[in-house]
Amino acid sequence: MKLFVLGATGRTGHQFVDQATEHGHHVTAFVREQKKLIPTPQLEIIEGDVTDVSALTNAMNGHDAVVSCLGTDLSDEDFLARVTDALVPAMKANGVTRIIYLASAGIDQEIPGLAGKVVTFMLRKPLRDHRAAVDLWRNSSFDYTIVRPMQLTDGPRTSVYRVSVDGIPENGKQISRADVAQFMLNAAEDQLFIRQSIGLAY
Repeated sequence: MKLFVLGATGRTGHQFVDQATEHGHHVTAFVREQKKLIPTPQLEIIEGDVTDVSALTNAMNGHDAVVSCLGTDLSDEDFLARVTDALVPAMKANGVTRIIYLASAGIDQEIPGLAGKVVTFMLRKPLRDHRAAVDLWRNSSFDYTIVRPMQLTDGPRTSVYRVSVDGIPENGKQISRADVAQFMLNAAEDQLFIRQSIGLAY
């Protein structure tokens, strides 16, 4: 597959790129700055503005799927929604219908109990931006998979985790970025969880 990846220089994005290239896929990392990645025969790096429709359209040509590992920008509360506004026409122009979008548990107020209320309040601004972007995908015709992990860690890839459609795994607290990346890659490779929102945790 040819995978077009946003957020490749982040910790989850870096895991995704490594695992995707290990599996023999061609990855195009569309990044603000190239210095954090090293190009290889399977990894092409293109610098550009993720909110620029023309730049995204030109760079996306020939790809099979888009994978967004972008995080929120505390200085720009509408960052992810603006990225999605740019991605939609770029994907349509290139005939790309598949999008794997990394969001966060809590965007649907699905974390139960007092802990859920505390987390939702503390992360209200980034969750609001993720939710706005996710709503755009949900209201589109694209084959999206929304990925909602619980607290991310830098632990190892275990390949053992739980999934929950729409909710979160019962009593789930954490999951490593490496396992989230593996889930996202599996979803892309095997066309899993299309037009679904999946909670992840151990």
